[in-house]
Amino acid sequence: MNESAGEAPLVFREAGPGDVEDVVGLVQSAYRGESSRQGWTSEAHLLEGQRTDGAAVRAVIDDPSSLLLLALAEGSIVGCCQLVRREAEGAYFGMFAISPRLQGNGLGGAVITEAERTARAKWGARSMRMTVIRQRQELIDWYRRRGYEPTGETEPFPYGNERFGIPLRDDIEFVVLEKQIA
Repeated sequence: MNESAGEAPLVFREAGPGDVEDVVGLVQSAYRGESSRQGWTSEAHLLEGQRTDGAAVRAVIDDPSSLLLLALAEGSIVGCCQLVRREAEGAYFGMFAISPRLQGNGLGGAVITEAERTARAKWGARSMRMTVIRQRQELIDWYRRRGYEPTGETEPFPYGNERFGIPLRDDIEFVVLEKQIA
């Protein structure tokens, strides 16, 4: 599918305040609950509860060092990701979600390619970092096929903060991946 969702060409734009509810719904549907099981990115076997909320999405939109990139097909939001400007030549990639009904068709690859292009063009980013749940090996492998490599660093899961979900196991942690994008 490279640059489209089905037959509809993708359009990319930055999210605004009017997109908050749709983004929350998309992210939730891609990672949690029964709807997430339609796609392969579900975390429902690791976490329950919310993946994000309106306050978190609004904070991304309002943060001048961050942007929320949307992918639209036929006027509907079908994908999104957060980009955060880091040190002078780096960016962070997060809040990546693709509609479960469209996963596996190249849409995710198109979104990440546009995210890399946007970070280079907007901030002069030369590298992109992200965190992925260690137990999501198939997702780590997907990112590795796109040039992201483990740095050897890990970050703890925020246990006790239900804003990030309710863990179903006690060994969840994040691995840090990085790619040179310049």
